[in-house]
Amino acid sequence: MITTHAYRFALDPTPRQAGAMFRHAGAARVAYNWGLAVVKANLSQREAERSYGIAEAELTPTVSWSMYWLRKAWNQAKDAVAPWWAACSKEAYATGLDRLASALKNWADSKRGRRRGPRMGFPRFKPKRKATPSVRFTTGVIRLDGRMHVVLPVLGRIRTHESTCKLGRLIEAGSARIKSATVGQEAERWFVSFIVEVQRAERTPTRPDAVIGVDLGVKTLAVFSDGRPATENPKHLAEAQRKLGRLSRTVSRRQGPDRRTGQQPSNRWKRADAQRNRVHHRVTALRRDGIHKLTTSLAGEYGTVVVEDLNVAGMVKNRKPARSIADTGFGEIRRQLAYKTAWNSGRLEVAGRWFPSSKTCSACGNVKPKLPLRVRTYICEDCGLVLDRDENAALNLAALVKRHVAGSGPETVNGRGADRKTPPGGAGGHEASTPHRATPARVRRGPSSSNGRITAIH
Repeated sequence: MITTHAYRFALDPTPRQAGAMFRHAGAARVAYNWGLAVVKANLSQREAERSYGIAEAELTPTVSWSMYWLRKAWNQAKDAVAPWWAACSKEAYATGLDRLASALKNWADSKRGRRRGPRMGFPRFKPKRKATPSVRFTTGVIRLDGRMHVVLPVLGRIRTHESTCKLGRLIEAGSARIKSATVGQEAERWFVSFIVEVQRAERTPTRPDAVIGVDLGVKTLAVFSDGRPATENPKHLAEAQRKLGRLSRTVSRRQGPDRRTGQQPSNRWKRADAQRNRVHHRVTALRRDGIHKLTTSLAGEYGTVVVEDLNVAGMVKNRKPARSIADTGFGEIRRQLAYKTAWNSGRLEVAGRWFPSSKTCSACGNVKPKLPLRVRTYICEDCGLVLDRDENAALNLAALVKRHVAGSGPETVNGRGADRKTPPGGAGGHEASTPHRATPARVRRGPSSSNGRITAIH
């Protein structure tokens, strides 16, 4: 199986090499801003001509937003725009123009309704102070040199902060090929990320027939259906909040930048801001490490992993739990499970957003009309089950796949009908706040079921 992996290594460049990387990142920003200025000037010219009543066919010809046209126009104008262009690799300018072409395409697709997610705004110019230094190389000499060095076009041989032996062994064995390299700065540290095409050996989970339901939460990060110990939420951001507050007050006392007056930040402000950024970087690294360990263990052991389709964007609109919800990384957990289960020949099943996992009794199938978040223990009035709310939800997620996907096969694209649109009358079922009448085709309890569980969901 051929897959695409990203290998990221921290760099230890010399001051001259760091200056060269800053120069390449600045060249990418200049090319991006130049291309955006050309596109905006063309759009403004056409809009002005329309205001004068000029016919559509006689307007100034439109400028193409494709990478091919932008690069061709840049090559014609680079001597006048950037006389120093020869000091940097051609890939630096290609990086900025490619990002501009992608940004314009995303804006156009979003405007026409062809792109999912929130509406995107028109691209804006990248200021030097706020832009993240980054440049991508796709051609030229891109390779590893020994255990602790990488070689990049124009930048040359750069020492890495950590060993590259793992990737080096794959390349020597012929099972990996580097396709591109991206150099960027984060929290005053330089990193290189290699996009590698890897020939992966076929793998199977330790328990290929096992199904596990995973209920994600804030108080406890993950609760499992098979009795596996729950994963506690480390709350890295909450632990660092006191230190971040102190550093933020220090930054506010320094002379910072001001775009209105043109005031430049002082060196003390830069040092204080860098110290605060390092704390944010450490929180991100700790969260990423914990999520990787959790998802790797699940994908490597279970053949089927079941999670919920959580409306994270809607959850964070409540300002009180928004910070805690954002700190857990629900979306990142689902994203990593998606590709890691595929790597291990497993599968990820996503329960629909309206599936009442927390309100359904895992023993008898009774569904509560309402269950406030403050109630952490599920008590069933029908069968008397008393169980932790999250554990009950995890059991329902696992039972959903065992009954309807693993047994009878998927009925729709995702195996449970959640890909169907919400009916005009609302979500229906008992999950909604207003009770709706359940049709016999939707919920049926057969007499053959001794435990009274739901035996069919269509």
